[in-house]
Amino acid sequence: QVQLVESGGGLVQAGGSLRLSCAASGRTFSGYNMGWFRQAPGKDRDFVAAISRSGGSTRYADFVKGRFTISRDIAKNTVYLQMNSLKPEDTAVYYCAGSGSNYITSGSYAYDIWGQGTQVTVSS
Repeated sequence: QVQLVESGGGLVQAGGSLRLSCAASGRTFSGYNMGWFRQAPGKDRDFVAAISRSGGSTRYADFVKGRFTISRDIAKNTVYLQMNSLKPEDTAVYYCAGSGSNYITSGSYAYDIWGQGTQVTVSS
């Protein structure tokens, strides 16, 4: 069983950058497509980005295209989310998740492994 631990969240001013990391334990990490989701207070959990097992395919929510980049280092069992040009509306708890499906997807139903989340707060 793979376990996921996020880190890198914090408080940043609008226009700033953060890089989130998701460290996975377990030898089967490379067998999962990985995704990032976020949830703001009182709102549903939203898809942010996903990356394929090999790292060769990525998918982004429209509201982060051109600002966020997802990547993975298979040797380090880690997935990253580089977030640039942050906006106050990006404030949320960010979750890393793993999916065993055959394709990358934005649907949270396809992800069966979740981290505990890391708080990102963007001040105006």
